[in-house]
Amino acid sequence: MLEINLGGVFIPAVLVWAGVAFVFSILMARVLALTGFYRLLWHRALFNFAIFVILWGGISGGAYYLAFCGT
Repeated sequence: MLEINLGGVFIPAVLVWAGVAFVFSILMARVLALTGFYRLLWHRALFNFAIFVILWGGISGGAYYLAFCGT
C-alpha cells in the first residue's frame, strides 16, 4: 500500500487523492452553478457525487500509472 510522508506522519495515498478530488469537484460544482448547468439536471447531489467519484478514480489511476508504470 502506498503511503505519503507528511512531516513524519504517514497518510494513505488514497486519502490524499480523495482530498484532491474533493477540491476539484467543489471547483467544478461552482463553475457549473455559475453557468446554469444544474437547471438541466434531475438530481444535483447525485451528479456531484458522480463527478467526485470520477475525479477520484482518474486521479488515483493517474497516480498509480505514474508511480508504477511511468517512465
